[in-house]
Amino acid sequence: MAFPEIHPALARALASQGYAEPTPVQAAVLAPDAAGRDLLVSAQTGSGKTVAFGLAAGPTLLGEAEKFGQPGSPLALVIAPTRELAIQVAKELTWLYAPAGARVETCVGGMDPRREQRALNVGAHIVVGTPGRLKDHLERGNLDLSALQVVVLDEADEMLDMGFREDLEEILDSAPVGRRTLLFSATLAREIVALAKRYQRDALRIDTSRRDEPHGDIEYRAIRVAPNEIELAVVNVLRFFESPGALVFCNTREGVRHMHAALRERGFAVVGLSGELDQKARTDALQALRDGHARVCVATDVAARGLDLPELGLVIHADIPVNKAGLLHRSGRTGRAGRKGTSVLLVSHTRRRKAEQLLASAGIEAIWQGPPTADEIRAKDQVRLLEDPILTEPMAEEDLALAKLVLENRTAEEVAAALIRIHRARLPSPEELYDDARMRDSQARELGRPKRTYDPSDRGDRPERAEGAFGKPERLDPNEVTWFRVTVGRSKNADPKWLIPLICRLGHVTKPDIGAIKIFDRETKFEISNAAAGKFSQAVKATADEEIKIEPSSPPGGPTSPPRPKFKPAYGKGAPNDGKPPHRKGPPTKPFAPKAPGAPGPKAGKPPWKKKSNDQRAK
Repeated sequence: MAFPEIHPALARALASQGYAEPTPVQAAVLAPDAAGRDLLVSAQTGSGKTVAFGLAAGPTLLGEAEKFGQPGSPLALVIAPTRELAIQVAKELTWLYAPAGARVETCVGGMDPRREQRALNVGAHIVVGTPGRLKDHLERGNLDLSALQVVVLDEADEMLDMGFREDLEEILDSAPVGRRTLLFSATLAREIVALAKRYQRDALRIDTSRRDEPHGDIEYRAIRVAPNEIELAVVNVLRFFESPGALVFCNTREGVRHMHAALRERGFAVVGLSGELDQKARTDALQALRDGHARVCVATDVAARGLDLPELGLVIHADIPVNKAGLLHRSGRTGRAGRKGTSVLLVSHTRRRKAEQLLASAGIEAIWQGPPTADEIRAKDQVRLLEDPILTEPMAEEDLALAKLVLENRTAEEVAAALIRIHRARLPSPEELYDDARMRDSQARELGRPKRTYDPSDRGDRPERAEGAFGKPERLDPNEVTWFRVTVGRSKNADPKWLIPLICRLGHVTKPDIGAIKIFDRETKFEISNAAAGKFSQAVKATADEEIKIEPSSPPGGPTSPPRPKFKPAYGKGAPNDGKPPHRKGPPTKPFAPKAPGAPGPKAGKPPWKKKSNDQRAK
């Protein structure tokens, strides 16, 4: 389907960018019944919303004119939740309206407000900004909205979630009553509908979201991981898919810092984005991604709003999104403009139900699987090496001459081996991961495997056990456990509250793998299921903690268990000295004897400890 009849200048801009046919949301806003009306649009992230509202505003802004006149007070105002999204929108509108001679300016937080003030004084046809900065310019008198014809609220749901309601209301209240208001949102929640009723007139509601099916260009995968192996799983997922661009999401700034440092240490070309970075650092990070100097970006939800990275084929949720909107917004960074993408959720046993509920609410049927293994990654590396363009591209004469010189001194096998070493040297090594098999039966779909029924004899599929007061699991089958000991006991205040997390962290296991725990004076013995015992032994051997050491042990009562000292009371039954209370050492205290009358000291018969009266003290 070709684009309907639009303004000639905009048509030329679309042709120059290779746009042949509109996306569903672009076709909807260009329909005859949408002409000149306020629009309330719900569309998926990455569906071409920016071009859509740019095309929708064209007839109102240009009319019959071929080009814009001299810039003055802005004719269009676009409000976006974040700096990155506002800058991205400004770039899109710049090329779209370039043939029409439009002047597009940005007003965003973190940039020099004096430069923005000078640009507004010179004049602009379209202003794109964030709510806080636009409100600041409005209150200072730098932004004149008297000539405004179109207001666009992009990702309105996110702006309300970020607390910009008051700023938006002040800006919209200052705009002319007769302007068009185009409101775009990923979801039409109750707050969005209320905002539309207040500030829109006879709005046409357009909903192009497909709630009953996932984004057609995004493949969703949910990968089972141990709770303490999330970071390692991110490494293997990045290595398995080898996407030219990848985005890793964490829920907190601290999580971004930690994940960025971990990936950088392992040799990935990675940048981090979070709200604590200043604008220059954010701009440099984004430029490194666009230039190809970095291939992985670790970010929070807010920092990644509006990111449109080139060749972004992979999104990894290191932390489970908070809600359905977060999942859709994150995943929508990939699978854009007709390109295919993959969205991967890393799900631990403790977060399994949360992930299942989240996917169900979004209408997404994900592929559940274990983490990519090191062998699978190496097999992929072999295929990628054989398909590397460096082996298929035509060789220059200079390269052929040098190749012949090398072959004169080395065999073909030596040259090929050197090429393989160079190829492997630039790739981070894959990690050995544990596939938590307990989660398999609870998933909607497994890669090429039917859903199995529960078998109590299969310890890999046992149901989740109840927890005690200290989070301690119930006892495992005595025939299916291996005993270990840790060198802390009652003398060091050993307690299951902190012993269980310690065992999980040092042994790379999860809480259901731990059975009975027996605490003695100088050591603690505990059970590990046989299914996890081998992995546990390998993990604890690498522990270099001098104070706390874990090693195999016999069950309690065996030859290695130290005898518990018998309690001996100080006195009473069972105490020495025939049960009599111990006598105080030293001479007995002499009883008090009052002195005779006339003798120095207190009067006879008067206790010496009686206090003097105030009259006596005065004398």
